[in-house]
Parts: sequence; C-alpha cells; structure tokens
Amino acid sequence: MKKLRDSEKKRQRELEKEYRRKEKEITKKKKKRNREYAFVSYFFAAVFFSMIAYLIYFNSVKSDDFINSPYNTRQDTFSDRVVRGKILSADGQVLAQTNVAEDGTEERYYPFSNMFAHVIGYDTNGKSGLESEANFSLLSSHAFFLDQMKNQFLNQKNMGDTVVSTLDSRLQQTAYNALGDRRGAVVVLEASTGKILAEVSRPDFDPNTLSQNWDILVNDENDSSLLNRATNGAYPPGSTFKIVTALDYFRSKGTFEGYSYMCQGSITVGDHTIQCYHGHVHGQEDFYSAFANSCNCAFADIGISLGGSSIRNTAEDLLFNKALPLNSYRKSSFTLDGKSGTSTVMQTAIGQGETLVSPMHMALITAAVANNGMLMKPYLIDRIENDSGDLVKRTQSSTYKRLMSSNEANLLGKMMRQVVTSGTASALNGRSYTVAGKTGSAEFNEQGDSHSWFVGYTNVDNPELVIAVIVENGGAGSEAAVPIAGQVFDAYYAS
Repeated sequence: MKKLRDSEKKRQRELEKEYRRKEKEITKKKKKRNREYAFVSYFFAAVFFSMIAYLIYFNSVKSDDFINSPYNTRQDTFSDRVVRGKILSADGQVLAQTNVAEDGTEERYYPFSNMFAHVIGYDTNGKSGLESEANFSLLSSHAFFLDQMKNQFLNQKNMGDTVVSTLDSRLQQTAYNALGDRRGAVVVLEASTGKILAEVSRPDFDPNTLSQNWDILVNDENDSSLLNRATNGAYPPGSTFKIVTALDYFRSKGTFEGYSYMCQGSITVGDHTIQCYHGHVHGQEDFYSAFANSCNCAFADIGISLGGSSIRNTAEDLLFNKALPLNSYRKSSFTLDGKSGTSTVMQTAIGQGETLVSPMHMALITAAVANNGMLMKPYLIDRIENDSGDLVKRTQSSTYKRLMSSNEANLLGKMMRQVVTSGTASALNGRSYTVAGKTGSAEFNEQGDSHSWFVGYTNVDNPELVIAVIVENGGAGSEAAVPIAGQVFDAYYAS
C-alpha cells in the first residue's frame, strides 16, 4: 500500500514537472511571439513618425525648391494672382521689372537691354538665368496681409517679391564695355563669400525683343548668342591649366625646389614637338620662373615626369569631370589617364589636348587658391524682399568644399603673384592694389590661333576680387584678357 502511494506521488511530481516544463515552453513561445509583434509594431510606428517628420521637413525646408523647379508647371498658375517681382543689382539698379498697362497688360522690361542678358535671363519662350532660378520668389508675394486681402477682395493682383542680386552694375558695365564686340566671357567673384559680382557673355541678345527675334537667335549657329559662355562655354584652358599641373607636381614631389630646366624654345619627345609661345627661348629656369614665364617646354617636361594618372587625380580634385556648385553649367571635360600616350600627356600638361573648361570653373579654382584652398559656394541672390523693402530671406555664404590645403594654396598664390611682378601679366603690376594671376593662350585650330585667358585675384595678402576672362581668338593672354581684367580691377578700386 505504501509503495502504491509512493508511486502515485512520484507520478504526480513527474506530471507537475512536465506541466511546468510545458508551461515554460508556452510562456517562452508567447514571449517570442510578443517580441515579433512588438518589433513589427515599433517598425510601423517608426515608419509612421518618420513620414510625419519628413512631411514637416519637406513643407518647411524643401517645398520651395521643388516648387521653384523649372519643370514644375504649377508655377505658371501663380501669375494669375501675382505680378512678377523686380530683380535688382546689389547697388539698387533695376535689372528686370514688370510694367503693367492701364488695361492690365503686363510686359517684362529689362532696362540694361543686352548687358545682363545671360545672367538675368529672360521670361518669354521659356526661362533662363535668374528669371528661372528665382522664379518662385518673383511669383510669390509677402506683401502686408491686409493689402493682400484688399487686393483679393478687389480682384487685383498682389506685387511679387523683389530679388536683390549680388551683381554690381558698375563692374558688370565695365566688364561688358571692356570685352566690347569680341566673343568671350568675364566672371567676377568675391573670394571670401562666393558672391558673383559680374557675369558677362558675348555675343549677346536683347531680352526685350527676344520673342520677335527668337527664331533668328535659335537658328544662329555662327554666334550662338543665347549661349552663356561664362557658365556653359567649353574652351581649352591653355596655360591657366598650369595651375593644376603645378599643384600635382607639388603633391607628387613635396616641393617646388630643385627643379631645373633649360628652355630652348621647343621640346621634342619621339615625333612630337611642343613650342613655347612664338618659339620664345626662356633659357635656364626653376619651377617658379617656368610658371611666371608660362614656359610650355618646361611644363611639357613636368607633365611627362608626373604621368597621366597623377594629373587626372589632381584635376578631378579640382572638379574636372565633376558637378559644380551652380544651378546652370557645363561640366568640364578631362580625358587624360594612365593609358594616354606621351604626346597627349605633354599637350594636356600645358592646357591643350582634349581638356575643356568653362570660365566659371576656372574662376572657382582661382577662388579656392585665393581663399586658402577653400571653395565658397557661388551665388547670385543676396536677399529676397517684399515690394515694400522688408526682408523676407537672406542668403548666407557657405563653404562648398576644400579643393587644396592652405599650404598648397599659399604656394600657388606665391607663383601667381610672380606672374604679375615679373612674368606674362606684368601689365597689372605697380597699381594701387596687388594682383596674382595666370595668363593663358589656348590654341583651338591647326593654324595656331588661340583664345586669350587670364585668371587671378586682387589684394593678395587679403584677397578680394577673383576674375576669369576669356577672349575668343584673342591671341596671348597678355594681349587681350589681361587688359580687360585691369579695367575691371581699376573700376572696383576707383570707388
């Protein structure tokens, strides 16, 4: 009997133990299932709150950018209730405005006609320039709300906001007149901020008569007057590219000291010969004098020692083949690489070959040199005001990217200063301000005709203006581009 009771107790304990084990398994499965449910719940909650956060961010920060896209046809509806606002220069000159006739007819008017044609752009037959970039602001109104209510009640349009540009009308006019009837472009930047102070391109057009002349302008392949050569022109950089070659040499060798070359007016490697401009013999040179004299022979020799891959890496660090921090531009082209032949390396090192660059891009490289290696993001809109002059929004200058170290920039600046004090840009020496720069003669055909280049900056110890000038078929940089730069600098420092 006792054995039977002991057996039953043992069996009961086993059953209880088995029950507890199964209960633990069930609890464990429930916990695991609950964790899965919790994970799914938290995931969807995170997605939900992320969507809410993004919608708030989009509406408060990014919506204007999307609305302001030139591909957004929604903007066209704004003109039904807003008169397009003015565009002003930094010094208060009206560059574009809408005149409203008594019958309500609106006409866009450009007081300076051709002078600001490319940078301000047009508002008929599509949009370009600032008219496109600032379209949303020009068709938005931040007028006093009671005035807006009154106009709405009277079924009248509100006045659009005013866009105050960074452009200096004095510098624009000086650059425009200095370039004259020649083809080319001039870009002027403020080194420390990235403000675009002048942007000239010629041949040009009158935006006031664009509609009437549209078919002629579109089909004019000889002048390409609608092309903004400052931002979308594609030119061989000529000797201005020696800034890139010099930077690559320093990065490869660690110093400019110790380089020596005897220039005899030409250099031949294999069956390829390169000559200095007009076959000029420079004699014994170090790196600094080769740069100041813009010696093609020395830089062809330097290019061979560096090789295609090395030059390409440095060129791409300076935004060749890369996006530029602009709304409208043509990407510069650089094809040299490690597989390129010696003749191609020689040509590319002196700014010839297949390399193509815009004046704006060369201005940005020069601006980085002037600003201790840091490129500021270039911009054209200083601020937005309502029609009463009250501030709506102001552009803050911002850094875009470090293109080179401060030491590299200082060394390049030292060489560019020597170009002015004792080299090819000596016409700019001895003025009330100091200048550092680089000239260029970019051959563009088999006859040896060349575009005239100059890039540089003023007030070398505390840089102020940065300029890039190209004159198509202008010959040597010292012959056409340098005098234009001098006139712009003189106008700035005359005030």
